[in-house]
Amino acid sequence: MSRWLLASMAGLVSGAVCAQTPGQPAGQVGSAGSAAIASRLQAQGYRDVHGLRPASDGRWVGHAVRNGVPVTVTSDRAGVTIAR
Repeated sequence: MSRWLLASMAGLVSGAVCAQTPGQPAGQVGSAGSAAIASRLQAQGYRDVHGLRPASDGRWVGHAVRNGVPVTVTSDRAGVTIAR
């Protein structure tokens, strides 16, 4: 909770909200991989997950809505999700 609060406060100061959410590891590629990532993001509280694409560094980038706010999400192989 304190990490989230700190990240939220830092986001308010910088103008972007960042939240790190641990999840399950991801290792799939392609449409099956994007479906698994979308499912994981939904389990983390994101809705309307769309536009997921793999980045060259192995992370997944896409768009979603969390708490009524549209965000760009980045999810790495360790399951850490960052929303901006």
